[in-house]
Amino acid sequence: MYVLLLGALTALGPFTVDLYLPAFPLIQQHFATNEAAIQLTLTGTMIGFAFGQLLVGPLSDTVGRRWPLIIATALHVMASVVAAAAPNLAVLGGARVAMGFGAAAGAVAAMAIVRDLFGGKRLVVMLSRLALVSGTAPVVAPLIGSALLAVVPWEGIFWVLAAYGAVMLVAGLFGIPETLPRERRQEKGSSTVWQRYQSVLSDRVYVGVLVVGGMTFAGLFSYLSASSFLFQESYGFDAAQYGLLFAANSIGLVIGNQIAARLAARFGPQWVLAISTVVLLVAASLIVVLDQLGLGMWGTAIPLWFFMTACGFTFPCAQVLALDRHGKAAGTAASLLGACNFGIAGLISPIVGAVAGPAGITGTSMAVVMIGTSLVAVVVLWTVVRPRTVGMLNP
Repeated sequence: MYVLLLGALTALGPFTVDLYLPAFPLIQQHFATNEAAIQLTLTGTMIGFAFGQLLVGPLSDTVGRRWPLIIATALHVMASVVAAAAPNLAVLGGARVAMGFGAAAGAVAAMAIVRDLFGGKRLVVMLSRLALVSGTAPVVAPLIGSALLAVVPWEGIFWVLAAYGAVMLVAGLFGIPETLPRERRQEKGSSTVWQRYQSVLSDRVYVGVLVVGGMTFAGLFSYLSASSFLFQESYGFDAAQYGLLFAANSIGLVIGNQIAARLAARFGPQWVLAISTVVLLVAASLIVVLDQLGLGMWGTAIPLWFFMTACGFTFPCAQVLALDRHGKAAGTAASLLGACNFGIAGLISPIVGAVAGPAGITGTSMAVVMIGTSLVAVVVLWTVVRPRTVGMLNP
């Protein structure tokens, strides 16, 4: 039950970011604007999520896990209500930034709590379960969003997010104990925010993993931000078909997460990353090649499934390498990891629209960005993380 609760907290962020993706065309029509302006609301959400984690993580190492979680989640609920009643796109954009900021606490708190309680190979198992949620939720959320749009207007999605946040707020108040004792908040060498940041950022492996994870997330969100326009407008999908596509991709993420946990415990997460990052690059390249050959929707959807599966392998391994090394500053380490994931993704994913230009989003314009993020991940893994220099996990 406790693991399910932490999973639900972890999912609040991805659901906040992605639940409204199927409504992009409807919101565009409602406010009479263009695709780029609607994508900026997604960028604002991810930037808010990134900055929220940077604040909540170190704060949770200082005052404990519960109260930063409770306060930030309350902000999420209020911002969701404002988004549902937004009279114009500017108010909606501002509310989305605040929603991202408020949802940040769930992701940080869940990972930090797991690191408070577990280490070594047991940490791999627990983080793989959270990664299953954090990796699957961005893909499942649009499926649920599509189902909601069949019964409610687009504003209803934000009322649902407000209700979700309210449930998590109650859970934070009554269902989550404090896992960071007072004596551990002032341990030597990690008593100040600066010392915690200095500790994690002086670790070469950690810094490399930040980039690898962030670039993988950016590739995922490049697809997510473009998918509504690509599959519904270019390929003629209706909301139900669009949802089924995400369901198929979620299966790939689940497969990747579950196999990654076993392989990482046996061979080391660094070696799983060595393979998964190459698969990301190859799959993204195939989308461009097959799209240019005129193979249409299937030429995009099939290699995209392998790209998403490789994301499922990558996310838990990146988290393990980042957190296992920094138990004294778990909140700070988790916050930087999440901030880089969503911050880099927020900055890079709108590039898809810029690459597409007036011609509109295609499989090629989407995958070109995914190729760039995957290539950076491969290079950084081998030049900064350097898998041969990383030791095996403790039992």
